[in-house]
Amino acid sequence: MKPLFDVLIIGSGAAGLSAALQFDSHYKVAVMCKGPLQEGSTLYAQGGIAAVLDDKDSIEAHINDTLIAGDGLCDEQAVRFTVENGKKSIQWLIDIGVKFTKEVDAKGIEGYHLTKEGGHSHRRIIHANDETGKSVSNTLVSLTKQASNITLFEDHIAIDLIIKNNRCVGCYVFNQKTRKVEVFSAQAVLLATGGSSRVYLYSTNPAVSSGDGIAMAHRAGGKIANMEFNQFHPTALYHPEARSFLISEAMRGEGAILVLPDGTRFMPKFDERAELAPRDIVARAIDHEMKRLGIDCVYLDISHKPADFIMSHFPNIYAKCLQYGFDITKGPIPVVPAAHYTCGGVVVDHRARTTIPGLYAAGEVSCTGLHGANRMASNSLLECLVYASAASRDIMQKFDPNYTVPAIEPWDESWVSDSEEEILVTANWDEIRRLMWNYVGIVRSNKRLKRASERLTLLKREIQEYYGNFRITGDLLELRNLIVVAELIVDAATARKESRGLHYNVDYPYEKL
Repeated sequence: MKPLFDVLIIGSGAAGLSAALQFDSHYKVAVMCKGPLQEGSTLYAQGGIAAVLDDKDSIEAHINDTLIAGDGLCDEQAVRFTVENGKKSIQWLIDIGVKFTKEVDAKGIEGYHLTKEGGHSHRRIIHANDETGKSVSNTLVSLTKQASNITLFEDHIAIDLIIKNNRCVGCYVFNQKTRKVEVFSAQAVLLATGGSSRVYLYSTNPAVSSGDGIAMAHRAGGKIANMEFNQFHPTALYHPEARSFLISEAMRGEGAILVLPDGTRFMPKFDERAELAPRDIVARAIDHEMKRLGIDCVYLDISHKPADFIMSHFPNIYAKCLQYGFDITKGPIPVVPAAHYTCGGVVVDHRARTTIPGLYAAGEVSCTGLHGANRMASNSLLECLVYASAASRDIMQKFDPNYTVPAIEPWDESWVSDSEEEILVTANWDEIRRLMWNYVGIVRSNKRLKRASERLTLLKREIQEYYGNFRITGDLLELRNLIVVAELIVDAATARKESRGLHYNVDYPYEKL
């Protein structure tokens, strides 16, 4: 039989929507997301997108900076492919209407304002003030809603990929409105589900970042790599009501410094690049100082800059901090590290193809080889755009108008019942996140990893038993994926007998030569 759609895209962030918009109008495209269309990490991205846009910059410099940040584990071909396609990707965003911040130089010539972030040797971060993700997301969502060939499915949660004859042919999906499971078939499926940082207790990510795509691909037999490399953003606002609000690295790029409660600057003693060292170094330095002094946070200070400069460059951060009683133009603000980005994921090639025919992945869910052991600032949105475009091109090139889908079994829930103990789901969710934060966080050890593994094994058994006996809910599906991602992280961290990039184990403090 004919599939319901030509292409099924699971996820509605920068990767998912930019891919959807690049299909020719005769392709039937479905875009599915488990909440509102915009609720994903893209919306909250502040800093910007890295690309070589200045004549004084170069492709080779961007490549070299990325390789250094990745600490020896980047795929150099993937880095080159991404960087070389950067300018074209930015131009596509400009062409579809994204309004990036502009400036007038000393000669009176108007151009785009470029900022500098950790690990970069040049100013190459194009941005829309400090709400780049919101600007990109708003534009993509508006155009997607207008596209006649794209059908949107909000409040739909993917359960499992459907594999027939060693090919991905669709997905079982839980419709949260009807509470029923539906079958979505397609000639090609693109995972654009984002990362898994909600596996940790403290995260800058929205609640939807529960590693769904990674877990589904793993269950389907897809190759997963680099899950031990979890990036902790050094500076999330420390406030009980702020829910780990991110303080953009661009603030440090424009001169903000990190200080202790007594005002002492500490980053220069850890790295000659100080506040603009790669994120793993800055996060570990903050963690070290907090543990050394027994303090709950450190402070970020940009108040030495003119107030007009601060408010014009960081209007969103200024307003948000003011909401919590902090005026960044007058003094330092309290910050702590928080889980921010998943550098590993579903392994793909330069066409965004996974190891399962018919299945593609783009964005944070994927492992392209770009990031290696540590993602350099603002390379993530760039990766979304480049690999989403690669996926759409490859799918269209391989499209077979006569393609048919083998018979797919309907979802069977005749053996399950409604649960009267939803508290078990909540309790297990909370335990996983606390366990991962305490034992598999910024600094790890063999003992902590062993303890985490043993407890996760017991939790997995409980969750599998619960999943097998009761009707599914959105929370249960996320919990089922969360335990898979947690195990993948712990297993990968245990297997790496060294410290490299974002993975730091006190029992193996040095890199293997």
